[in-house]
Amino acid sequence: MEWTDIRVTVPRRWADTAEAIATGISGGGIYIEDYADLEQQVMAIAHVDLIEPELLARDRDKVIVHMYLSPDENPAQVLQLLHDRLAAAGADYTLDTAGVEQEDWENGWKAFYHAMTIGNRLAVVPSWETMDTDRAVLRLDPGMAFGTGTHETTSLCLEALDQLVQGGERVLDIGTGSGILAIAALKLGAGTAEGVDIDPMCVRTAGENAALNGVQDKFTVLVGGLSDKASGKYDIICANIVANAILSLAPAIPGLLAPGGHFMASGVIDTRKDEVAAGLAAAGLRVYEVREKNGWECFLCTLPEA
Repeated sequence: MEWTDIRVTVPRRWADTAEAIATGISGGGIYIEDYADLEQQVMAIAHVDLIEPELLARDRDKVIVHMYLSPDENPAQVLQLLHDRLAAAGADYTLDTAGVEQEDWENGWKAFYHAMTIGNRLAVVPSWETMDTDRAVLRLDPGMAFGTGTHETTSLCLEALDQLVQGGERVLDIGTGSGILAIAALKLGAGTAEGVDIDPMCVRTAGENAALNGVQDKFTVLVGGLSDKASGKYDIICANIVANAILSLAPAIPGLLAPGGHFMASGVIDTRKDEVAAGLAAAGLRVYEVREKNGWECFLCTLPEA
């Protein structure tokens, strides 16, 4: 079965951003080609210092993010979405594609992906496993857009939702992708959730995930931009995207946030922490907590007290 290998090549400084964006829209698998510390990795894994000259000659200053699409996915759509999000992030990048005979990704992932607990109340469990737990169970298979919960930006948001959702909230998930954050909020007790994304494919993916978790009647996916889709007031607004997009949408958030509500912004690398914090404050939001995990930042905000 031939899959499509989309390759995103970026300078090293953009590697984390490219990985986050590709992971956020992937329907298959992600592979990172990075030769910066080749010698150290080979020694640590294979305990040898003899390396093929071809590998030693690879560019150490660039990183290639491989994104694999199944035969039923449209590469043109995904390429356009990648282009839009990389450009919005201000990244320096090139895109190219190739066909590849791909082994069964689902079975391949099973060896590495298992049930995990997040926070005090949530568990993420793949469909082929069972877990005896009193926690709220979020069922997602690997390969979905931020679908495993293992990426730092996603786990930061899930941990925040675990604390913020008390029951009955109206939730908005901006750049919803697979719908993982909105679905997690519903599983934790939120009343309703809406997901907004510019990618039409998220309707199918998020809908399938909502049905898998039995919350399809409470979750609505809106395809388009924030300005023309979101309306009313929300108790919790999530945006797990990139720094430039967060800065762009921040001015609209105060008008959508209910009194006492919370806005969480993640997908921000630590080098842009101060810039994003200043942008959120300039938009009229009060940043009351910043959480960090392995170089990624998650901002928790609310409206200033009157």
